Amino acid sequence: MKNIVILISGGGSNMAAIARAAVQQQWEQTLHARIAAVISNRPNAGGLKIAADMGLTTQVVDHTEFADRADPRTAFDDVLRQTIDSYEPTLVVLAGFMRILTPGFVVHFEGRLLNIHPSLLPAFPGLHTHQRALDAGCRFAGATVHQVTTELDHGPILAQAVVPVLADDTADSLAARVLTQEHLIYPQAIEAFLNSHV
Repeated sequence: MKNIVILISGGGSNMAAIARAAVQQQWEQTLHARIAAVISNRPNAGGLKIAADMGLTTQVVDHTEFADRADPRTAFDDVLRQTIDSYEPTLVVLAGFMRILTPGFVVHFEGRLLNIHPSLLPAFPGLHTHQRALDAGCRFAGATVHQVTTELDHGPILAQAVVPVLADDTADSLAARVLTQEHLIYPQAIEAFLNSHV
């Protein structure tokens, strides 16, 4: 069985879209894949309840518990890596996971770590992507599923979705329209990835 571990920090809408696709498309039967766990760095992340309500295993690795360590980022990543490894993952999926991961963590999961970013990479890596697209006068925006490398928001592109930028768009309205596309392309990209990694 190919185990998928999903990392979240907030509401978990992309996680829920992936979990729904896994059920609707019968990933266990067709891909021999299952969502083994949903892990959050925030104990109060809304996505944890959604995941639990969907019958998924949930776990918390609270990043604030590592604040007093000499190197809190590395200490957190080490525990997170060990927690993920306990599920023997074929694939680790970042779905609104709002932590910049250390190079050691990324290298450990190299080739099996995916992320979705709310822009048409390589345009607008980092934060505030929708406002930056509006400020630049872009006529199109979108989302990108990519493999994670040690360079932030780079790595091989697996899927993209394009949405038009409307004349009256705000960052929030553009974000909402892009998010609907994220919910479509992320499960598709995961399915294609798993199909190519028999």
